[in-house]
Amino acid sequence: MTAPGGMRLDKWLWQARFFKSRSLSAAQVADGRIRINGQPVSKSATLVRPGDVLTFAQGTRIRVVRVCGTSVRRGPAAEAQMLYDDLDAADSAPQRLA
Repeated sequence: MTAPGGMRLDKWLWQARFFKSRSLSAAQVADGRIRINGQPVSKSATLVRPGDVLTFAQGTRIRVVRVCGTSVRRGPAAEAQMLYDDLDAADSAPQRLA
């Protein structure tokens, strides 16, 4: 289930079902709206690996997730949830964008 060298950021965000299409995830990356381990990223080809922490806005929420693995295909939601740990779920009050 995990690729040894990592996976493109836009593809991982799409496979983990954070965005409906790969082009939407690529646009978010190109706009600099995604951070990997606290560093802004603007290239879709940036590789994500297990252990990386991603921060990004999704709707009105700020999502913080830890990459647990990669996949060879975009599977069902239950399979996609196995690709990450939701770190913002640990907070008692979720952060919202104004």
